[in-house]
Amino acid sequence: MSAKLSLATVDCCETFEPLSFEAKRGLRGRLIEVAGLSEIFKVLSDETRTELLYLLSLQEMCVCDLAEVMEMSMPAISHHLRLLKALRLVKYRKAGKQVYYSLADDHIVSLINRAQEHYEEER
Repeated sequence: MSAKLSLATVDCCETFEPLSFEAKRGLRGRLIEVAGLSEIFKVLSDETRTELLYLLSLQEMCVCDLAEVMEMSMPAISHHLRLLKALRLVKYRKAGKQVYYSLADDHIVSLINRAQEHYEEER
């Protein structure tokens, strides 16, 4: 029981020195800078979608090829791609009847690379 108490008190301030009203208002105003980011992280929290993004960072691919590589059904892959497209993480181009998917830009590759670096540090 004492171990729990000591861990809980580590995160507590020894003295309470509240921020000024202006400082709090300024910090609250900055929260808009991260509005919507949680949606991207929610989408990335699914391993399948992260794997799709990783594959698309390597090369442009159609749903058929993605389904084959990932050993999943085409409707399942399409469902995930629809979510990724809604968040502007992937884009597509049509070539006849084929639809090819790729990453919308390099920002998502940077995010994946940073996450991989962090993951490897912890090992």
